[in-house]
Amino acid sequence: MALLILRLVFLMVAAGLGAQVANSDLLPKYPTYLPTLVFGVVFMTGIAVIAIDVVTRRKRLDVITAVYFGITIGLFLTYVVKLALTPVLPREEGVWTTYLPMVLGMSLCYACISVLMQTKDDFRFIIPYVEFQKKTKGLKPLVLDTSVVIDGRIADVVETRIVENQLVMPQFVIAELQHIADSSDKLRRTRGRRGLDVLQRLKSDKQVELIIFDRELPEFGDQPVDQKLVLLAKHLEGKVVTNDYNLNKVAKLQNVGVVNLNDLANALKPIFLPGESITVRVMKPGEESHQGIGYLDDGTMVVVENGREHMGEEMLGLVTSVLQTSAGRMVFARFEQLAPPRQAS
Repeated sequence: MALLILRLVFLMVAAGLGAQVANSDLLPKYPTYLPTLVFGVVFMTGIAVIAIDVVTRRKRLDVITAVYFGITIGLFLTYVVKLALTPVLPREEGVWTTYLPMVLGMSLCYACISVLMQTKDDFRFIIPYVEFQKKTKGLKPLVLDTSVVIDGRIADVVETRIVENQLVMPQFVIAELQHIADSSDKLRRTRGRRGLDVLQRLKSDKQVELIIFDRELPEFGDQPVDQKLVLLAKHLEGKVVTNDYNLNKVAKLQNVGVVNLNDLANALKPIFLPGESITVRVMKPGEESHQGIGYLDDGTMVVVENGREHMGEEMLGLVTSVLQTSAGRMVFARFEQLAPPRQAS
């Protein structure tokens, strides 16, 4: 809405300027249609400027800033050089006094813009030789990875309202999801479509602040998706949300915060201490001849000593030890007795 108001005001200014020029005494009296033509040219120029602005949606802030400062510095240098050359220029109006500053200004503006565009990544626009460190206030944005969107648990976590951070979905991750969804492999196609469905679910939640980051940062270049995610998180001073083990390591090496949903899920699993009782159904035999394997509701694997003989039965066990691995938590228990049958509610 603000952009629409700006464009309407700009058209009004263009119309007013065109009317002022058309009614100026500097225009010739003939032909009589000249004022109308001048008004039309000025007004159509305003429309053309807006059209160019609408068509060029992706504007590079670094390029625009380089052009702006290049023109400003070029005009300032032109003024200084003109003052320096005043004693040697002829006093009367002529070709040199009229056109030399124009040629000088054109050349200096081009040189300044060219230098800034080639060194824009190293140039400090605010105060030269002084670099400020940005201090992020509030919650840091969370940059979503392809794996965590396909996984789908991020939507469940967000719906608990425990996460109040801004979620950032890069455009290149959406493009990767779309590529996976269009794959000829059925499994990859299903995973890609599930990721797109999770994105739609997050976007439709009015209490979730999800933004699509569609800008191309200069440092992206031809970097792979994982490296782009790390660079984007560093640029936004945020964190990467992922399930990818390698991306987790790369981000930490570059001092970028990481939220790993697998680690979060493992942290939320119940803690068992040696000596506690546990109820589990033995589902399959273990590696040893006397062992049985069961699973808790959260997916935690329980290795039951002397449980092989009770396959398919629910039993009470005594926890002997707990092992935390990269794949999750593993509980070791000793068979005590069969669990009493559950009463129908």
